[in-house]
Amino acid sequence: MRINKFISETGYCSRREADKLVENGRVTINGHTALLGSQAEHGDDVRIDGNRIGEHKGHVYIALNKPAGITCTTELHIEGNIVDYVHHQERIFPIGRLDKDSEGLILMTNDGDVVNPILRSEGKHEKEYIVTVDRPISESFVIGMSEGVKILGSMTLPCKVTRSAERVFRIVLTEGRNRQIRRMCEAFGYHVRKLQRVRIMNIQLGELPNGEWRDLTELEKAQLFDLLDYTPASPSPSSSAQAGSKSESNQ
Repeated sequence: MRINKFISETGYCSRREADKLVENGRVTINGHTALLGSQAEHGDDVRIDGNRIGEHKGHVYIALNKPAGITCTTELHIEGNIVDYVHHQERIFPIGRLDKDSEGLILMTNDGDVVNPILRSEGKHEKEYIVTVDRPISESFVIGMSEGVKILGSMTLPCKVTRSAERVFRIVLTEGRNRQIRRMCEAFGYHVRKLQRVRIMNIQLGELPNGEWRDLTELEKAQLFDLLDYTPASPSPSSSAQAGSKSESNQ
């Protein structure tokens, strides 16, 4: 198999990140520096920065209620990175990102193949947020937000927006631009005070406490894979796999 797939199946990182490691000359296969497209098989001595990486141990899929202040990066030198925060026994990484100042649902996995099907823009997969702004929400704001807003040089896609309270609204997006909701609000003169993601496709945040994580259920995974038309390369762990909070996972 291609080296980026081999690396992603060990849970080290996604295929895209694996390509970057290869491009930077940090990967070797049986003592030889790997190139983009190099082949590796189970049993080969594959190393990153001189450290041998393990073979695939089974897929992990978790839902984290990310607190504000945690950065969605696998770069371990960055203080407050999400990998160190979760401290999972397997090497997992976030699927997409959630701004450092935002909180709520984010999925993490060691399955590098599932990342692109979830993130690809043409899939128009729904993500739902609850947003608190700095002043009362007007009807024109709700209509304008739902019809699309020009940010970063182009119009956002139409979306669902409903007011929940005087300064709180729900929004369902089918795209994910950089700081999109904050930029959309600023276009109307509003500033976000709190932003929480509560749903990704069929996965709900529910009552999961802030800062804690849980494994996806077998039903959630089956529904998610069906929506993505995706089949994992190998069976995922059973539903009896570990689940818990940050503090529990550190034990």
